[in-house]
Amino acid sequence: MRQKCLERLDRIVVKVGSAVLAGKGKLRRRAVERLVADLNTVREAGIDVVLVSSGAVASGFRKMGLAEPPRDVAYKQAAAAIGQPLLMVEYAAAFAKYKTHIGQVLLTAEDLECRPRFLNARHTLGVMLERGVLPIVNENDSVSTDEIKIGDNDHLSALVANLVSADLLVMLTNVDGIYRDGNPTNVLSVIPSGRSPLKHVDHHDKSTTGVGGMATKVEAAMLAGKWGVPTVVANGTRSGIVESIIGGSPKGTFFVPSPRKLSARKRWIAFSLRTAGRIIIDRGAARAVGAHGSSLLPSGIADVDGNFARGTQVQIVDHEGKVVARGLTTYSAAEIEQIRGRRTKDIESILGYTYGDEVVHRSDLVLLDDPNESA
Repeated sequence: MRQKCLERLDRIVVKVGSAVLAGKGKLRRRAVERLVADLNTVREAGIDVVLVSSGAVASGFRKMGLAEPPRDVAYKQAAAAIGQPLLMVEYAAAFAKYKTHIGQVLLTAEDLECRPRFLNARHTLGVMLERGVLPIVNENDSVSTDEIKIGDNDHLSALVANLVSADLLVMLTNVDGIYRDGNPTNVLSVIPSGRSPLKHVDHHDKSTTGVGGMATKVEAAMLAGKWGVPTVVANGTRSGIVESIIGGSPKGTFFVPSPRKLSARKRWIAFSLRTAGRIIIDRGAARAVGAHGSSLLPSGIADVDGNFARGTQVQIVDHEGKVVARGLTTYSAAEIEQIRGRRTKDIESILGYTYGDEVVHRSDLVLLDDPNESA
């Protein structure tokens, strides 16, 4: 399965963490140069590369007179603002040796949730790749708040893989892959589609300057797999690791993607948007929606949870509390509360207007592989 997934690669996303780039909280130039040499070899093979890079805080906090990476949010944001251009200077110098131009793309969750901004980011990255420019992506940490923060670069890399329609996501860390029960001599080679190894993972294995750990890498790999993108988690401290992976080496942990591929728009609906609330449906609606992907009508709605506007993403939950699907609502929570359990022909008489018969149209609805999937 691994070899088959890697047979034809036109575009990959590579995520590199602070654990690879920074030693003792300080950016290491040799680590940057090693990574750049590896990526250049991949590009020479005719494969587009998008790099999601951590390291801004590691590059900037010492310029603030701090002896160690800050924990305070405002200080972290300031360190990221100072360190981001320094990090880009290091990358620019390293890539210049191969006559490769780079471009910086800073994103927030809002950029990926707003459909026009999502498409604009997609087009921008597409043009850069078309013109031979290597995009380097990071979260816009200096302005991100809890409300608009993506969370960590592992999650961001999965979203970017969706954004650019990548064929492979490679996540580079400072270990050889996903260890079973924390045992470094027992690397999980292959993770089957939809099967999470989180029970085997140490949830506290973060680097000094990193935000995520191995658990966030697993979650990101599972997320990418849902829209058909395979992921490899491997040791980025080894020279030529990315070239080795695309060449078919069994190094690292390979996550088999779902065989079902969603359209770009449905991937955006299901995974690029944050959930605003829940619609609880009865058994009949659960069969119609879950088994057949039918539109959700008001007659099948039992309850509404949350205060959301029309056009936002919601979870569609069955009577047992399992998430059946995600979708964009045609009506607001307040409107759904008024029409739930009623027939479609009654909508206009109840509300005084109608946006259509469906509360969630099937073209705006995405079934989940795992009905227990959480937000």
